[in-house]
Amino acid sequence: MNKTLKIIIGIVLLLLFVWVIKYFKDANSKAVEDFKTEEPFYTSINTKAVATGKLNPEEEIELKPQISGIIDKILVEEGDIVKKGDLIAKIRVVPDEQSLVSARSNIQTQKLSFDNAKILYDRNKELFEKGVISKQDFENSELSYNQAKESLAQAQNNYQIIKQGSLSGGNTANTSIVAQISGTILEIPVREGDQVIESNNFNDGTTIATIADMSVMIFEGQVDEAEVGKLKEGEEIKVILGAIRDKEFPAKLTFVAPKGIEENGAVQFTIKADVNVEESTNIRAGYSANAEIDIEARDSVLAIREALLQYNRITEKPFVEVLEGENNYKKVDVELGLSDGINVEITEGVAEGDKIKVWNKASDDNNEDDENR
Repeated sequence: MNKTLKIIIGIVLLLLFVWVIKYFKDANSKAVEDFKTEEPFYTSINTKAVATGKLNPEEEIELKPQISGIIDKILVEEGDIVKKGDLIAKIRVVPDEQSLVSARSNIQTQKLSFDNAKILYDRNKELFEKGVISKQDFENSELSYNQAKESLAQAQNNYQIIKQGSLSGGNTANTSIVAQISGTILEIPVREGDQVIESNNFNDGTTIATIADMSVMIFEGQVDEAEVGKLKEGEEIKVILGAIRDKEFPAKLTFVAPKGIEENGAVQFTIKADVNVEESTNIRAGYSANAEIDIEARDSVLAIREALLQYNRITEKPFVEVLEGENNYKKVDVELGLSDGINVEITEGVAEGDKIKVWNKASDDNNEDDENR
């Protein structure tokens, strides 16, 4: 029994000895992990602000009727180029029955007043010629007669306008809508036969057509509050259209809003810029666009690729790992300057010639505080 136990113990010890030998052999034969390194370099860094927005005509107007009625005829189409004064559409007036009755009644009232004033005038004229009444009495009757005559003419004109839309023409008289500026017809939201409402102090009226001068375009967009303080009116910017990505359009910043608007938790400021568009370029109103604005630029600064930076999980301060010996890296805190999203300026921490570790994952001890490093 003792002999069997000794044999079992011996076998176990032998297997344990073989496992230990194999473990140390595998550990010693494991290849040392080798990291690539990069050195700081001198370059120029430009920081830019990007504003998103649209390209719109600087001058755009909406044509609205001055009298209600029915669209009788539209003489242009969307995309047509028109000149100031060109006829755009015609409106047929449909008179309101109640207004017609009121205007007709007013004519009768004014005619009665006119007839009475005429009788008094003729009578006083005859008496004045005979020397029965004074000149002042005659002139008063003459004034009343002329006033009654004018009131009758005004009532007749009002009736004509209500019924026909103008002082001339027949029962189907048309009101003309003409272009107020030269430009391109952008939109015609109505069709022949549609009813339109006049523009007055109580409502905007129906838009018959929208005209814009496409030769003068402006960019209108928004920038974040962190960048708006660095913008200056009059500086040159670049505008890139979503529909024409292979071309940049020079522009000049003309307006920066003094008040921001909060959108989705961020404060945005409106900016406007005059865009220089060549006549040969086919531009349409409402193109989406981005404006690139140079904020700050520095030449010949010491920089590294921003991908080399690591951040302490507690202090959130940036650092890099610098090679000190063979496969031995030291963590070094760095002070950052300008960044363009690819390269970042290093103002303190590393020097030219330092070999910085290119890492692909965060080290396990990134969460150590400054006292342990």
